[in-house]
Amino acid sequence: MLGVVLAVMRLSANPLLSGSSWVYIWFFRGTPVLVQLLFWCNLAFLHPRISLGVPFGPSFLHANANSLITPLAAAILGLGLNEGAYMAEIVRAGILSVDHGQVEAAQALGMSRGLTMRRIVLPQAMRVIIPPTGNETISMLKTTSLASVITVTELLYAVQLIYSVNFKTIPLLILASIWYLIVTSVLTIGQYYVERHYARGATRELPPTPWQRLRRQLLISHAAVPAPGPRRPAGEEP
Repeated sequence: MLGVVLAVMRLSANPLLSGSSWVYIWFFRGTPVLVQLLFWCNLAFLHPRISLGVPFGPSFLHANANSLITPLAAAILGLGLNEGAYMAEIVRAGILSVDHGQVEAAQALGMSRGLTMRRIVLPQAMRVIIPPTGNETISMLKTTSLASVITVTELLYAVQLIYSVNFKTIPLLILASIWYLIVTSVLTIGQYYVERHYARGATRELPPTPWQRLRRQLLISHAAVPAPGPRRPAGEEP
């Protein structure tokens, strides 16, 4: 969602919106994820108390930064804001891939800019957006291992806690890699079916799924096996 908002802002004719989106993407793509995670985790050293209110007026919300930004919240902020910058460029490329005549036709029908984006542009852009989004999702899944630096008990940190006790470092790292492979495989299968769903408007006939191909091959193999003929008595000429 953050990537979609930033992409629409980047394509806006308003220089304030497009400029602020460009600065956001430039900053979060240009700084390492680990640095961003450490920044959010240690924000309490810079601002021990966080206050929200009217500028140059009274504040109506006061909170302790340590209790508000926990290590898990810091990991979500660091990974989410960084991923939003990359997704903004992916979504922008998908939006630009849609022919401008589609937008003009929607405007001729009296559709608003927001409705055109939701009903006309984005559904067609999804065919371009989904493949790199799948790659970014899998990459972000593996990047969560960096959250172990700020003591978030994710998969790698849990493995580190265990092998620090039983000293079975290599077997537990192999086990963690197997879990990453399992989750990545599930995401890959989900990406395939999402791509197939959004390809309905581009092709007359959808390609068969792996299960459909396997079932077809089994049926062909079963039909190719000849049926056994009647047995002849011994000594009888064929």
